Amino acid sequence: MHLAKSLLCGVALLALPLAADAATYKINKPHTMATYRIRHFVSNVEGRFDGIDGTIQFDPKNAPASNVEFTVDAKSVNSGNPNRDNDLRGPGFFDTDRCPTLTFKSTKVAVKDASHYDVTGDLTMRCVTKQVTVPVEYLGTQKFPDGKEKAGFETEFTVDRKDYGINWNQTLDQGGVMLGDDVKIHIAVEADLATPAAK
Repeated sequence: MHLAKSLLCGVALLALPLAADAATYKINKPHTMATYRIRHFVSNVEGRFDGIDGTIQFDPKNAPASNVEFTVDAKSVNSGNPNRDNDLRGPGFFDTDRCPTLTFKSTKVAVKDASHYDVTGDLTMRCVTKQVTVPVEYLGTQKFPDGKEKAGFETEFTVDRKDYGINWNQTLDQGGVMLGDDVKIHIAVEADLATPAAK
């Protein structure tokens, strides 16, 4: 009955490093999703984080010079079960009173092709920071009739919750444990152009 563990992560997650002519995009909160999946007994249980914010500086012509920062409100964890969510906010899991946020800050972007990148950065969860590399897909940009421009990004990766000190588990009488260690994270981002790229 306890899961989440990672994200972020999370979210978590998508990142890209910093160019003078990069455009700046702000996370569109209602249209950005950060979800997780973890083994629970014999099934996979999912949940999400509702409090996500972040900024992406991105130049598709020079992706390695892009940059991203994400912040997730750890208390916004939502598994659809209030009692379980209270456990997840507690010291056995995210310990949100001591560590209220999950963060990701990019440090490097490696280009795989025109729309796929390996993004390396620092993921902090439960006050523990680890370097991770996540695959990011750039879904493109679109300008709307009202003049607004949006960009889309997506990532899916796995983290070991124990790397972040989230060790709680329960051994079953018949053998095995209640929770798996691996947490699969999926982040889908819609971001609004805040500052156009320099010409």
